Amino acid sequence: MKSLPTGFPKDFLWGGASAACQMEGAYDVDGRGLSTSDIHEYDKNQDRAHIEKEGGGTLAGIKAAIADKEGYYPKRYGIDFYHTYKEDLAYLKEMGFKAFRTSISWSRIFPNGDELEPNEKGLEFYDHLIDEIIKDGMEPVITISHYDIPLHLVTEYGGFANRKVIDFFCSIWKSITRAL
Repeated sequence: MKSLPTGFPKDFLWGGASAACQMEGAYDVDGRGLSTSDIHEYDKNQDRAHIEKEGGGTLAGIKAAIADKEGYYPKRYGIDFYHTYKEDLAYLKEMGFKAFRTSISWSRIFPNGDELEPNEKGLEFYDHLIDEIIKDGMEPVITISHYDIPLHLVTEYGGFANRKVIDFFCSIWKSITRAL
């Protein structure tokens, strides 16, 4: 009978993970466009054990969420990682982490999602972020999209059901791999 291994391999990457839409904040900084996550209002009475659908609902509902200045939309603010990433990564380094998995905010690179040229400020942020991850001795593990796309692609094209949106996704991949 084969024995089960105990412990972790010496090259196991202990690390932390998060998604851009959960932590970055700065939804209105340096040219970032609105994303599908930015329209999710916090509702303290929501039964989170029985969520029937994910998404913004109707176009009228999406437009109402965009215009809403009273409700709390937590993913617009996150933990302000956009401005505090160096300190936050230093904590992960202090904990001995060897990897950090994060995602790229598509709407930070292509604010509407269908531009021909990327937002240079967005590329610059991720370039600095990846440099900092490496400087802190961690392996960057990057997800291109983590359930978060530019809102314009939903309202104008219908999201991933439209083949054009898949082509737009390919353009973010090309821009990121070229720039970073």
